[in-house]
Amino acid sequence: MVPYYLIYPYSPLPQAFLQVGWDPAGYVMAVVLLCTVLYSFLCAMFFMFQLTCTMAADGLLFRALAQIHTHTGTPIMAILASGTLTGLMASLLRILDLVKLMSAGILPAYTLVAVFILVLRYQPDQILSKREETEEGNEISGHEASLSEPVPEAGPLVILKSLWFPTSTTPTQISGQIVYGCASLLVLLLSILSLILAQWPTRVFSGDPVLTTVAVLLLLLITGVTVIIWRQPQDPSPLTFRVPALPVLPLVSIFVNIYFMMQITSGTWILFGIWMAIGSVIYLGYEIQHRLARNKHEQPPASTLQTLD
Repeated sequence: MVPYYLIYPYSPLPQAFLQVGWDPAGYVMAVVLLCTVLYSFLCAMFFMFQLTCTMAADGLLFRALAQIHTHTGTPIMAILASGTLTGLMASLLRILDLVKLMSAGILPAYTLVAVFILVLRYQPDQILSKREETEEGNEISGHEASLSEPVPEAGPLVILKSLWFPTSTTPTQISGQIVYGCASLLVLLLSILSLILAQWPTRVFSGDPVLTTVAVLLLLLITGVTVIIWRQPQDPSPLTFRVPALPVLPLVSIFVNIYFMMQITSGTWILFGIWMAIGSVIYLGYEIQHRLARNKHEQPPASTLQTLD
């Protein structure tokens, strides 16, 4: 509708209609977008109320925030606290700063989710593992004579062989540890690659010998570690939904999220760190208060101590 260099970044669609002479359509789109933004805000605040109330009920926040109104059945204290905090932040910060701050919090959370999906799919079933340990313990107690024979341990050669040729078709403790280590290494390699692509993209794609060589080596290492994870057995437990295309899809998600995080300004990370520090101090103070109250409650009264004496 309009050239790309004339697009207004904050409300592109209504402004595009206005520039081509469709003023009524531009006003309609402005109203529609405003309703959409308000709807998304209300949905986000609704989930924030519920999350605050649930965390307070579990003891992760102040117990007063879990108070439920007797007539309406709504978390009245969580609504007041969350709404006041939201209004205060909206009045002190610009919308662009709030969007960046939200991205600084959401992107690491999405990255952790992708890492957990990648790691947990290749871990052995905890219930089956405990059952196997119990059965092994019973067998050992019933055959004490076999204890005198040396039991081979998982040495470095066994672990190296398991990288390419797993010893079992189901996840084991060794395969789970291999995936743990490979996932940690992949996060490190993807972080370095994202930093290079975010800070020096023109030099990498223009053929800079140093940066291009480093990027190619990182890609080769990432590919090799991904193949190692792909060779490990996955958990065959039936689930309603299973993330497809493992391990490629979670790695793509991790790379995209880390690449976006590398493009966030340092001021946003400083603001995010200050916000996290304030929350940590509040939570630490509440935890100390909660422990003191619990110790005071568990301490027997003085009359009981005198009777025991």
